[in-house]
Amino acid sequence: MNSHAFTFCAETFHALPSGALWWPAAGLLCVSDLHLGKAERMARRGGPVLPPYDTADTLSRLDAALAATGARRVVCLGDSFDDLAAGAALAADHRAWLLRLMAGRDWTWVEGNHDPGPLDLPGTHRAALLAGAVTFRHMARPGAAGEVSGHYHPKARIALRGASVARPCFLADRCRVILPAFGTYTGGLATTDPALDGLMGPEARAILTGRRALAIPMPRLPARRRA
Repeated sequence: MNSHAFTFCAETFHALPSGALWWPAAGLLCVSDLHLGKAERMARRGGPVLPPYDTADTLSRLDAALAATGARRVVCLGDSFDDLAAGAALAADHRAWLLRLMAGRDWTWVEGNHDPGPLDLPGTHRAALLAGAVTFRHMARPGAAGEVSGHYHPKARIALRGASVARPCFLADRCRVILPAFGTYTGGLATTDPALDGLMGPEARAILTGRRALAIPMPRLPARRRA
């Protein structure tokens, strides 16, 4: 899977190249910010018209992650749909696909700021989920420990073959893990942004997604520019 394994809360986790987080001992796959139906929502609100393939692409990659891991439990860390109306507008074939992925699995929808979770789909709906020493919630809380969250869609800017590129990434330190957005049409917040810089400890790593998961020190602003 070309994943990056790391220890968090005395457990082994794998940051997958797709942006999913895999906890083998718990049989648990965690994804965040699917934003299903974003193209439909933007068109409905008079925004830019995007090719309407984001939901199919996101479900395809989720399907592949489930097949690769054999996960028995799934946690969706909020903003699973771009808004409540996007959930209601889910095409019949996409709904059937999602229901097939959910079948036989313990599936938890965590409440996000875009939606409270799709109330007309099966699964458990929670504001947060406690599993062992780990708390899964949508948005990080300052001072929390043992926390896995999403919301920020972190991206790290790196030099690659002479060019500066931004890659979606996980952020991880002793206290928290922040997942990248799993959805196809999602922007991102630079790791140098004060919102992320202030949450992560000095030892934080960015785990880049792509063909393989690659851990690097979290890119940050120089100290003199943070003042």
